[in-house]
Amino acid sequence: MRVIIVGAGEVGSSIAQSLADSHEVIVIDRDGERVDSLTYSIDVLAIEGDGTSLATLQEAGIEEADMVIASTDDDETNLVICGTAKTIDDPFTIARAKKVDYLDTWEHAEQGAFGVDFMVCTNLLTAMDIVRVIGLPAARDVDPFAGGEVQMAEFEVRAESPVANQTVREADRFESLTFAAIIRNGDVDIPGGETVIQADDKVVVIGSPESVQQFALEVAPDETPDADKELVVIGGSEIGFHTARLLEQRDLRPRLIEQDEERARELAEDLPKTMVMASDATDAEFLAREHVDEADVVVAALENDEKNLLVSVLAKQLGAERSIAIVEDAEYVSLFEAVGIDVAINPREVTAEEITRFTREDGAENIALIENDRAEVLEIEIDADSVLTGRPIHEAVADLPSGVVIGAITRNGKFVVPRGDTVVQENDHIVLFVDTNVLNEVNDVI
Repeated sequence: MRVIIVGAGEVGSSIAQSLADSHEVIVIDRDGERVDSLTYSIDVLAIEGDGTSLATLQEAGIEEADMVIASTDDDETNLVICGTAKTIDDPFTIARAKKVDYLDTWEHAEQGAFGVDFMVCTNLLTAMDIVRVIGLPAARDVDPFAGGEVQMAEFEVRAESPVANQTVREADRFESLTFAAIIRNGDVDIPGGETVIQADDKVVVIGSPESVQQFALEVAPDETPDADKELVVIGGSEIGFHTARLLEQRDLRPRLIEQDEERARELAEDLPKTMVMASDATDAEFLAREHVDEADVVVAALENDEKNLLVSVLAKQLGAERSIAIVEDAEYVSLFEAVGIDVAINPREVTAEEITRFTREDGAENIALIENDRAEVLEIEIDADSVLTGRPIHEAVADLPSGVVIGAITRNGKFVVPRGDTVVQENDHIVLFVDTNVLNEVNDVI
């Protein structure tokens, strides 16, 4: 595949590095030093120029390109790059955008918008990452599928867990949850209803975010936050706002601290279940007065790495149990962790991972890797030629190899519980658990 990446910053360079071994990669950037650096470090063709320019894209061979990834730090530039690319030919275009407003517009348009085929929203992805870390502390891995309508999670079952020594049938008390696999002593098994969940097993489940959350409560009731937990979000940035909004959707009631009074008023109107306080969160006396020391989780979502480090350290010193901080500069991540911040999330890294996963070349819409590639969870859009199309699942699975579990279906963006009599339709998105040993066989028939 010929891939043109515009923007050789952290995101573009990371994507280029991950694709360089298996694809023909061309990188465009205005910064000559970045271009030189990339030329010497990885096997790509690097071009100094403006990616919004028709001439530059033609110099990069846009006519033969299969994909264009616009990954500069500027949203509007990325949209123009995709639109320009579409005026020449019809490569698949991916745009990185920070503002959720652009994502809303793109999703609202029936055929997409801005000439963008796939949009990756950095701020929303980061907020979703934060909420996943908060919401499922017992989980070893959590990945969203189908635009967030489906979630895959891997839990380690401890001896004291209520589900230890229960059968899958006993543990499965949720309408929209599928037990995809049990990993025991490194072996990946597809469980049946009478399979007994043992201590130290790793259980992979696929379902709606609500059902996965409920299962987390079953696995580790003491660790999963409920409405009584103290959650504090510091900073009314777009990431801070969406973090609070997503927490509200889980029936949690965070507190949010924002220094700008006008912004705080706006947030209070948009976040009905969140207590919004207008104050400077770097004021230690204020944090103590507002009992931030009693917080179970403090999220530092200010638009400044140094302030995020300061408020995170202050919160931990006061006694907050867990701290999560946004770190814009990837080089600071290790520093944050070295001073005791529990989780440091770099939005650019989150974005690069999302785009890289999307560019995987096997027809899957989305992929999560399980146990060092022993298995994969795939999201696939069903076409007319699929072995599943127009057939009830109980009939179609006979034509699938063992080691495959249909974990979830979304139809027109809505979650559909996969049951034996569910008829899969063309354009459905299905989320599959697939043992790596049968991956090629599955790709051939689905």
